[in-house]
Formats: sequence, C-alpha cells, structure tokens
Amino acid sequence: MTLIKAKRVYDPLEADDGTRFLVDRLWPRGIKKEDLSIYRWSKEVAPEDSLRRWFGHDTSKWKEFQRLYFAELDSRPEAWRLLLDAAHQGNVTLLYSATDREHNNAVALKAYLEARLKEGSP
Repeated sequence: MTLIKAKRVYDPLEADDGTRFLVDRLWPRGIKKEDLSIYRWSKEVAPEDSLRRWFGHDTSKWKEFQRLYFAELDSRPEAWRLLLDAAHQGNVTLLYSATDREHNNAVALKAYLEARLKEGSP
C-alpha cells in the first residue's frame, strides 16, 4: 500500500520516504539545493500567493483554507498529476518548510492526494 507522508524539509531523509517532492512555492530558508534530496520542486502545486497570505497559518482558518486550496487543485490537475502518478508507483513524501506540522499546504495536499487514490483517479 502506498504511503504519502508530509514532513518538514529540515527533517532527515528516511528509507521509506520514496519519491520526495518539495511542495512549497518559496524555497526554504537555510537549505542549499544540492543538500536537499528531492525528485522535483513542485511549486506549481502550492497554494496561490493570495491564499497562502490570507491563511497565514491561522488555525481558525484551516477548514476554509483546505476548501479553497482543494478548489484550486481541482482546477489545476496538471499541477498535481505527477505526484499522484508517483504515488501509484510507491511511497511519496511531500516536503514543506512551515513550522506548524498539522496546518500547512503539504498536510492539506496529502489529504487531497489520498482522496484521489481512494477514488481511483488515474
């Protein structure tokens, strides 16, 4: 069974990470590109800047953020298709730089992709 993980970009590489994607629109501070073991920087799958700024990691806006972000993702399947294809092949890790481990775009994207896997989206 495929495992999709969301974890901080600063956390160590693990054997079960599988294909690793950076899913933030902005490059994380203090990380050199050559030091980050990723398959691809998929910034196109990150929320639009206006949504990201509106959310501002305010947990009271989490449900609405997810709803709006999922609507963005629904309108841009080309942005997340590669990630879903990778998940069909094996484990995937979505990397993010936010300090909040429960309320960030990678956690929301993980839920979105898992729902797509369950419904059998190709």
